[in-house]
Amino acid sequence: MKKINLYIWLVFIVFILGACAEDYLDTRPTADTATSTVFETTENAALAINGLNKMMTTQYLGSQGFNGEGTIKMYFGNYPGNHFYVNLSGWSNVINGNYHDNTSSTYDYYPWYYYYKLIGNANSIIEYIDDAEGAEADRQFIKAQALTHRAYSFLMLAQLYCKRWMDSQNGATDGIVLRTDLSIGDMALSTLAETYKRIYDDLDEAISLYTASGNTREFNYDPDINVAYAIYARAAITRQDYGTAGTMAAKARDGYPLMSNSDYKAGFYTPTTEWIWSSYGAPDETLYYYSYFAYIAYNSNASNVRNYPKCISKELYDKIPGTDIRKEMFLDPEDYSYSSTTGQAGNALKAVAFEKYPDLYSTAKAFAYMQFKIKAEDLPGVGNLNHFRSSEMYLIEAEAAYFSENENGARNALNALIRDSERDPSYECTAAGDNLLEEIKFYRAVELWGEGFDWFDLKRWGDSIDRKSYDDGGNFLSVLAVTYGPADRNEWTWKIPLKETEYNDAINNGSISEE
Repeated sequence: MKKINLYIWLVFIVFILGACAEDYLDTRPTADTATSTVFETTENAALAINGLNKMMTTQYLGSQGFNGEGTIKMYFGNYPGNHFYVNLSGWSNVINGNYHDNTSSTYDYYPWYYYYKLIGNANSIIEYIDDAEGAEADRQFIKAQALTHRAYSFLMLAQLYCKRWMDSQNGATDGIVLRTDLSIGDMALSTLAETYKRIYDDLDEAISLYTASGNTREFNYDPDINVAYAIYARAAITRQDYGTAGTMAAKARDGYPLMSNSDYKAGFYTPTTEWIWSSYGAPDETLYYYSYFAYIAYNSNASNVRNYPKCISKELYDKIPGTDIRKEMFLDPEDYSYSSTTGQAGNALKAVAFEKYPDLYSTAKAFAYMQFKIKAEDLPGVGNLNHFRSSEMYLIEAEAAYFSENENGARNALNALIRDSERDPSYECTAAGDNLLEEIKFYRAVELWGEGFDWFDLKRWGDSIDRKSYDDGGNFLSVLAVTYGPADRNEWTWKIPLKETEYNDAINNGSISEE
């Protein structure tokens, strides 16, 4: 079997030093004798959990675009999907999925680096928390939170670096490195089945500990039992374990009712009733020009937004019923002129955009079908970043019911999400068979647009990328108007980065010590 070592510098312990944003993370090797001091008390250990939370919105690799979880959503979920357009011809290799087997690419390396960094920190908390001074309930809750972070990271790695479940021979293909302790030596890749079993096991233990502790979280950015259920639901639907997916999705959304239409239109920058888990981004913790919001928020003054606003695909937009409030989240070009090459709005359409959304930055360009779903709370890109919402859970329930041959259950879930929430009060799901599945997929694309799901959904379903240029009725640049199937682009599977294998070689030939 393949042998993998995680880079020694990935395994850190994280804790809070002070209130200043630049002091949120102090990273020290786990071998450092200071590590045990961090976990002398549950109070200190809770700060380490806060450090994990903060890592999800921290800049990495000295690059403006690598901003924790936001990068995964934008570069790996949105850009390479079917329904997300941006006028960036120079990004065609990223957007067209050409880097999956380029093991020296930073895009291949970043998710591996980022998620194993989270895993290394979570492992440190799990390793030491049992001996921390404090209440047993606090130890249980903190350990559950670390297990939740680890399970989430394992799941994201599996979706990126492993084959889709339907092509895995029931989980027999390669999984990931299931590093669950502080070791850094050789370790065989798991199978994909073993990977999902570890994710399930971590979440089962976390749920048990959350329940036993009786503790509750104070902030939306802290993991809790509903977050564990939500990760479980997403993992199960990706693994095609439909019974588990439906059960866990219903548990995850319990206590998180769907948001009102006014909250939906407010800009997706602060938690609403249906936000199950998010990362914080208050004004005193601005991520400046490398945050997710500085790349997508329509009102940002960042050049990446002013010059390259993010747009929905014309094909998806045209299918949204006019009675659906989600259609209002995008700029309808109506009969106004715009470039049939790039989509940039003419003066009249630009004036319409600024009239409808006066908080657009004064020097911003306008494009046909540009998005107004996501905005920044403060400039250049401040906002709370959502990871799980009840809406996703309803969609998981619908899909799980469909594949469990419960079409009425699937229709009921769609009706609850769309009609009963009044996102489209005229909606009534009557579809059946293949048409029902297509309706579920369509409303996933509409509801979750811009939140990082597009590519991941297409991969797990085994669907194709099929983007159309203006000449063919779409709104993609010709260089981005590509079509390819599930067997192409290394089966949509990112290869293990060269930095990882080079590190393995260095360990094995003795040029790097494991001590």
